Amino acid sequence: MKILENVDLRPFNTFGLNARARFFVELDDAAALPDVCALPCFNRAKVLWLGGGSNILLRGDYPGLVVKMAAKGIRETARSDGTVLVEAQAGEIWHDFVRHTVALGLNGLENLSLIPGTVGAAPVQNIGAYGVEVKDLIRSVRCFDLDTGRFVTLDNAQCRFAYRDSLFKQEGLGRYVITAVTFALSERFEAKTGYGDLAAVLAEICGGRSPCAADISQAVCRIRRAKLPDPQVQGNVGSFFKNPVVAAEQADRLAAAFPDMPRYPQGDGSVKLAAGWLIDQCGLKGRTVGGAAVHGKQALVLVNTGRATAADVAALADEVRGQVRARFGVELEAEPGWV
Repeated sequence: MKILENVDLRPFNTFGLNARARFFVELDDAAALPDVCALPCFNRAKVLWLGGGSNILLRGDYPGLVVKMAAKGIRETARSDGTVLVEAQAGEIWHDFVRHTVALGLNGLENLSLIPGTVGAAPVQNIGAYGVEVKDLIRSVRCFDLDTGRFVTLDNAQCRFAYRDSLFKQEGLGRYVITAVTFALSERFEAKTGYGDLAAVLAEICGGRSPCAADISQAVCRIRRAKLPDPQVQGNVGSFFKNPVVAAEQADRLAAAFPDMPRYPQGDGSVKLAAGWLIDQCGLKGRTVGGAAVHGKQALVLVNTGRATAADVAALADEVRGQVRARFGVELEAEPGWV
């Protein structure tokens, strides 16, 4: 295991913020995690476990150890009654994994195509898009428990998934290191096209024939590429703000004042609002603070124009939250975390 020092972290965070790591280890085998914990530079309170770097914002140089989870591997573990269990190591690139499952004729993940990041990060944030959340496809999560120094497997219920949330962002933060995820995928295809403009783009792709999972994936990729900047071209973390969930009474009041406001009733009676629409109505597309900007096509995305500092990003995010709060009385919460 090679320990590097003073490592540039710009290639490891998709927003491209300038920062360096005091110590850095790239881990390509989860079995070596006990050895990582025995390193002289390991301090559990200061270690940063890094996946694809697509859901973090770096305040500055990181004073401790950064561990890049890079283990790869995909395998089928069981198949029964049309359900196929597939285990993927934490370091697998998420979109590559989705494409792999679609190519195998396995269904369920296609709506989650082109989301940046790694497999290991997917349960943490309970990633979701176009009417699908990854929690509905996860059977279990394999972790290294820093409390006990042992590997454990948590089932779906133990992961305590919620909207863009999980055990790994709450009580399990700093305790569990995700090493692999097992997904329950289906041999039977069921199209989920009721969110956004997915149905229209899918119809254009299929030209009258019945769609398949590959078509859904292609449609999602087409929409995302048209609306969202490529992190490899312009630094960003994808959706910067969560879609806020409000009480039905508040949603009704807002709908009366803003009849065109998109809203999505939830099973518990609450209503999810579109953060991008709220920001757009405040006229913030293209708004810049230093080197940070609200994307010109998708108000939900903040971008690095090439010279953004952490202070620029924080100030712009605060301004966006403040304007949405002032106009709509709705609080926005950031998706990425500051470290």
